[in-house]
Formats: sequence, structure tokens, C-alpha cells
Amino acid sequence: MAKAKQAKEKKAAKPAVAKYYNYIGGEWVKSSSGEWFDNVNPANTSDIVGRFPKSNAADVDAAVASAAEAADRWRRTPAPKRAELLFNLAEIIRDNKDRYTQEMTREMGKVLKEAGGDVQEAIDCTYYTAGEGRRLHGFTTPAEMPNKFAMCVRQPVGLCGLITPFNFPMAIPSWKLIPALVCGNTVVIKSGEDVPLSALNLVKACEKAGIPKGVVNLVNGFGDAGAALVGHEDVRLISFTGSTNTGRIIAEQCARDNKIVSLEMGGKNAIIVMDDADIDNAVDGSLWGAFGTSGQRCTASSRLVVHKKIYKKFVAKLVERVKTLRVGNGLDPKTEVGPVIHEDAMQKILGYVHIGKEIDRATLAVGGNRAAKGDLKNGWFVEPTVFSDVAPGMRIEQEEIFGPVTSVIPFSTLDEAIKIVNGVKYGLSSAIYTQDVNNAFYAMQELYTGICYVNSATIGAEVHLPFGGTKATGNGHREAGTQVLDIFSEWKALYVDYSGKLQKAQIDEVEI
Repeated sequence: MAKAKQAKEKKAAKPAVAKYYNYIGGEWVKSSSGEWFDNVNPANTSDIVGRFPKSNAADVDAAVASAAEAADRWRRTPAPKRAELLFNLAEIIRDNKDRYTQEMTREMGKVLKEAGGDVQEAIDCTYYTAGEGRRLHGFTTPAEMPNKFAMCVRQPVGLCGLITPFNFPMAIPSWKLIPALVCGNTVVIKSGEDVPLSALNLVKACEKAGIPKGVVNLVNGFGDAGAALVGHEDVRLISFTGSTNTGRIIAEQCARDNKIVSLEMGGKNAIIVMDDADIDNAVDGSLWGAFGTSGQRCTASSRLVVHKKIYKKFVAKLVERVKTLRVGNGLDPKTEVGPVIHEDAMQKILGYVHIGKEIDRATLAVGGNRAAKGDLKNGWFVEPTVFSDVAPGMRIEQEEIFGPVTSVIPFSTLDEAIKIVNGVKYGLSSAIYTQDVNNAFYAMQELYTGICYVNSATIGAEVHLPFGGTKATGNGHREAGTQVLDIFSEWKALYVDYSGKLQKAQIDEVEI
């Protein structure tokens, strides 16, 4: 009886798992499916962050209907007024940054400093994009006929479906949500199923900022909810960030339905290290680029292309530093590398380690194992891993691993290095370390990527410049900067003829 009583008391003392809801039409509601899924801490799988509704097509229908009902009112709201609400939103996110950071690390695993940077990016994006409410520039141009005025303006696309990934749980949703709203669109967000709390925090902040009911809607769930959103006949635009394979499927569906689609997908990014580079600085950048967010960035520095003259010295310094990296729970301020997102991701990464050793026959210089000592056994941790003696064409050199694994590849000339960097199907980010300004500008010209850094890693994009890549990385659109407005708005050309008579452009001859 005493043991039973103790067990009961222990169970009673255990905090209840918090339940969260979808946000549809300004109301927080359960899924019509009646099903739930657990949001699990990847650093400690016994820690359930929250329980979320497993949404289905009926929930998506309700969210889309709500967004459609709110569309005209929001579209007709003057853009400067929309911007004022978004400025309020930025203030709310800023005021809650510490809490959002802690909750993001708990559900996603990235270390506290990086989670804080993620939230800060959402703040920066919101402040910056709110300013577009007083711009949203079109332009005027001379008409070819007399007494005629010609100009163009932006108009909203309509109802937008936003599908976001796990690795930047608040930054990437903000990249899509804020420009969509400032342009006058209504939205339905399908959050990443591994990180639903951060997207929910963003939507709650929208509610608090006074964004009208129905303008922003959130459905939680898995791929079937995403597919229902992509396939919904009333959704005009899909903005997706995720894997190249999933993006291709979405693009095919949108093409059949004549939807606008914006895709941000994979990367296999490389840093070139020239023989005149500051090696210690290059090693710092390589560590940050390869192992920040445990390598779970589409911009991760998963290839290090190093000049043969300094190759051995660079590898030795890199390996020495990798051995000192602290792997652990991201909530510990001393942790430098957190867990990967879930078991499937861990097994995929370890599978690539096997490929690197047994099929590619590269040299495993450090790491390569699951990190499972002590408390790490309760999470999905992979040792920071470096392969050396990697050659172009090896699978670990060509394929996106999306984990804390990087490959070091030797080269002899800058042209050879550029050929290696460009020799993959992706084209997101690249970098070069050099003290030679001529080499720097030549590389910036020849590297076929959407982003290029000099004397820095391949990660660290800022919100006021366009973000995106070439080839299989995307479909040509750019997020962030003012260029993102071209995703979420459409151009309208306007002609005003005040001549008092019919004038036919390209036909009537103008008297001089």
C-alpha cells in the first residue's frame, strides 16, 4: 500500500502536459480529428514540451474559409495601417524574446545563443518589413501617347499557404508571414510538426498585436495537413521551405492548379580556403558554418575546399578544435552543439557516416558516432564529424546530409576550387577565405550561388538582403529584403488617358 501511495503521489507531482490548439478565425480550437501529437524535446525525449492537434483536411478547409472571409477587409486596410500592426508585433516579439528563446531550445534543441538569434531574426524581419507599408513602391513612366499617364502598383496575391520547417522555428515563419501581411494577403500557416510551439508563439503575438480575426490562421499537424493546404482550390500561393524532394512534389501540384509557388530547398555549401588565408579565422568560420545548429541549416558549410599548400595544417587545426566542442542539451549555456531534431535524422546522418567510411573510402578524421554518454543517451546527439581526403563526386561531397558532418577537399588552383564548389546540384551559399582582393572578386563573380561570403562562413544571412539560391535550391524566388515583395504581391499596370479622345498605342502616329 505504501508503494502504491508513493507511486500515486509521484504521478500527481508530475506536471501535466500542456495542450495547445489551432488558430482559426481568431479562435483557438481543437482539430476536428480529435487526435493529438506530442512535441518532444530532442535533447531529452522524456520531456514532452506540449500536445498539439493533429489537423486534417477539414481543419485546413476551416482555416482557408476563415482567411477567405477576412481577405477583402484586410486587402482594403491601408498598407501604412497594416504596417502599424506589424510594428506592434515586432515590439511584442522583442518583449518576449527570452521566453521564446527558452521554449525554442526546448522543442528544437539548438543552443540558447542560436535560438536567441532565431527570435532576433523574426524581430528584425518584422521591424524591417513593417517599413514597407509606407513604401510598397511601384513606379511611373512616360506614356507613348500624349495626354496619357502610365504607372504601375503592387496588389495582393490573395490567400497564401505557408509551410515552414523545423530548423528556424520562428525566423522562417516570419520571413513568409510578415511580407505576406504587409502586402495585404491573408494566410494559413502549417507549422513544422517538430517545432509547433514557436510558430504558435508567433501567431499568439499576432493576435495580441491586434491583427484582425481570420487574417492569420494556424494549423498544426503532419504532411497530410500540408498536402490539403497545397491542394486547396482557394489557396492562390504556396510558400514552402524544406527538402528538395518535397518541394518538387509541391511544385508539380501547384503547376497543375496554376498556383504561384515559392520554394526554398536544399544546399550543399562550400568554403574555399586559399593558401594565403588566415587559417585560424578560416577554422573558426568552418566550425561555425559546419556545426552551428548541429549542421541543420540549408546554408551549412558541409564542404571545406582547402588549398593543398595548407591542407594538412588546416585539417590538424580543425580536428583539434572539433574535439573540444561541447555536445549537450542546448539549455545548458556551456553547450556548443545540441541534438539533431529526431531519431530518423540521427539515423540518416549516421548512415552517411557509414557511406563516407565504407563506400566513399574517405578518412574519418574525428567524430562519426552517436553521442550517448550520461544524459546524452536520452536524446538524439551526433558527434561533430570531419572527413578528410574527400574527392569531388563522393556521395558525402555531393548529397545534403543535414547534420554535424563536414568534408575537407584539397585543391591546387582557384579555378579548380570554384569548379568543385559549383559541381553539385544545389547553389545556395558559398564562401572564400583569402587576403587577395583579386581572388575574392573573381570568386564572387564565378561562384554560382545565391549568397557568397568573403572571409566568413556560409551562414549568417541578414534580413535586408535577398535570401535564396540557384539550381535545385529553389525556383528563382528570393525571401527577405525588398525582393520578397515580388512573391507576395503582383504588378498592376495603370493607364490614364485624359486626351478626351480614343488613342491607340502602337497604331496611332503621334504628331510632333
